[in-house]
Amino acid sequence: MAHLFLVKDIAFQAGLSTATVDRVLNGRPGVRRQTEMRVKAAIAELEKQQAGAMGSGRMLAIDIVMETRQRFSDAVRAAFEAEMATFLPGVFRCRFHFAEVMKPAELVQLLDRIRLRGTHGIVLKAPDVAEVAAAVARADAAGIPVVTLVTDLPNSARIAYAGADNRAAGETSAYLIGEFLGAGGGKVLVTLSSGRFRGEEEREIGFRRVIRARYPEIGITEISEGHGTDAATGTLAAAALAADPTINAVYSIGGGNRAVLAAFDAAKRPVRVFVAHDLDADNRALLAARRIGFVLHHDLRTDARSAFRAIMSRATALPRAVTPSLSSVEIVTPYNMPAAD
Repeated sequence: MAHLFLVKDIAFQAGLSTATVDRVLNGRPGVRRQTEMRVKAAIAELEKQQAGAMGSGRMLAIDIVMETRQRFSDAVRAAFEAEMATFLPGVFRCRFHFAEVMKPAELVQLLDRIRLRGTHGIVLKAPDVAEVAAAVARADAAGIPVVTLVTDLPNSARIAYAGADNRAAGETSAYLIGEFLGAGGGKVLVTLSSGRFRGEEEREIGFRRVIRARYPEIGITEISEGHGTDAATGTLAAAALAADPTINAVYSIGGGNRAVLAAFDAAKRPVRVFVAHDLDADNRALLAARRIGFVLHHDLRTDARSAFRAIMSRATALPRAVTPSLSSVEIVTPYNMPAAD
């Protein structure tokens, strides 16, 4: 298997041991096909990163670490790759570490491995728990800047947050749903991927505040811990619908929207209004098909640009640190959906 990279670099990118990678590269027996494919994918990713890092100026290698559903991580990857080319002569090389579900201990282990291996910066989407904050503190103490993405860790040593105002996004959703349902009221199914993410919690807080203050005739039922996956989210949604015949609207904070809609279809129940987050491939298709009414979207390329600038300001020792501004939230309907990148 031809390549130009160190075994340790391939092993780190693939999440495998150097011994396993060495067996794959040298065609030794006893290697599973899945493992071989992971090594090939890691080499392809390193080749892609190397090609993108060509150019003049200093090269900054950073690590993007996210616990999120693949639909969203695909959109984030595309945004960061698109923005990399705009930062000449300060060239960025991104290493991506994505998983749909990670235990806090696994996430901490990954962050510590990155710290020990070395990096110019970490962009992190992670639960707001003490173990993760401690890992961020260790990275900061080692001189590695950490920028949180989409969901914040405000009580950690991160240098900046890149993302939208999540509380305002939740308030916007409450306004859309409240005005749509009107005086007739109803009940909203609020879906979270997990209660561990501060960004989702802030969206829910904003939503509940406006519903309570302006639309008291509207009730709320919450489901959580589906992690944005269709199977788990669909099961939770079906149980909520079976338990409450008054649910007639959805505010999807945590994803799994196809599964939520399938649960309504199976129960032969209408959805009067459905508000979701992020213009990923699934939500684009659902919006175009009029299965969902609104998508609250913010530009991930703006978030990527903010993260790059914050890390660059630390790496190049600028006299004044760059503080990213919050990216604006856009209400997208089937009639103003921007073209896919």
